[in-house]
Amino acid sequence: MIVEIHVPLVAAPGRADEDGFPWIDEVDDLLVDLEDDLGIEVYDDGEEFGDAYVFFVTGADEATLLTAARRVAALDGVPPGVVAVVTDDEAGEMGTGRRVDPRSA
Repeated sequence: MIVEIHVPLVAAPGRADEDGFPWIDEVDDLLVDLEDDLGIEVYDDGEEFGDAYVFFVTGADEATLLTAARRVAALDGVPPGVVAVVTDDEAGEMGTGRRVDPRSA
C-alpha cells in the first residue's frame, strides 16, 4: 500500500521564483521525522504531477499512512486542498486510487 499526498503546487505569497515553494522541504523534513514517529517509510522522492506536488509514503497500515497525510495537511505554510490517494505499487499511473480528504481521515 502506498498513500500519495497531493499538495496543490501554490507558491508562497510574494515568491514566484524557484524558492517559492519552501513548504516542499518542510514536508520532506516532516515525513523523515514521521518515519521514526509513526513507523512509515518515504517511498520515493516527491515530484510534480499536474498542478500538485506529490509525496509518497508506505510501510504501515492505511490509518497510519493517512495520519501522516493529515499531519502534512496541517503543517504551517502548506497550501490548503491536500488530497491523499490510497493506492499500491502496481497502479498503472500516479493519482490512480481512492481519494481521501486527510483532514477527515
